[in-house]
Amino acid sequence: MLRLLVLGLTLTLTAAKDILNICMDGKHHKTQPGFEGKLYRQCAPWKHNACCTANTSMEAHNDQSNLYNFNWNHCGIMTDKCKRHFIQDTCLYECSPNLGPWIVKVDQSWRKERILHVPICKTDCEEWWADCREDHTCKVNWHKGWDWSSGTNECPVKSKCQKFSQVFPTPRDLCEKVWSDSYQFTQHDRGSGKCIIMWFNSALPKNPNVAVAQHYAIEMGLIGSASSAKLTVSLFLTLLASLLL
Repeated sequence: MLRLLVLGLTLTLTAAKDILNICMDGKHHKTQPGFEGKLYRQCAPWKHNACCTANTSMEAHNDQSNLYNFNWNHCGIMTDKCKRHFIQDTCLYECSPNLGPWIVKVDQSWRKERILHVPICKTDCEEWWADCREDHTCKVNWHKGWDWSSGTNECPVKSKCQKFSQVFPTPRDLCEKVWSDSYQFTQHDRGSGKCIIMWFNSALPKNPNVAVAQHYAIEMGLIGSASSAKLTVSLFLTLLASLLL
């Protein structure tokens, strides 16, 4: 009986820890998050606990990255102010250990898990859209439908390059559609504790997305609240005491 109680408590606490500090099963993700002191530029905020390596963080900044052979410049040269947001998006996807509540299983050749409906802060989406609105693209969903015959993504036949503001009329359209619902536009903003921040200052003492992941994990019923955890431990100790008497 005692062994079963200990096992049950251990599994409960381990599951809670894993969902809040986990790397998805993707092409370039590490199996476990950990320290990466040399993460490059916009990926640096995750250096204390990252799912990406230093090499992955460097590749994330290239116009045609070796990560997926994806070319940002498929409809002319993407401006630096627009590209900055896609690099931030890549760093969040590759490096963050705080996306556990939104990881789902998939059957794809390049990954076995993906993120779905991650709640992104309102201002992050709005700034991304504003800085890219004059740039050009030929597709709404960048996950599929490209012409890969050259080895990199090119616009499919009969598609045409248009301004982002035409392809994505609103910030919500950009955030939710560009990566097939990986992100969800929210009315929450930075500092609310209810939306994932795409980029944060590496000088901050804590990664603000840790608390956000915990909030949603509790709300989604993936883990218990802090009070529930205390109650579980309290009940365990009570039962243990009764067994020892």
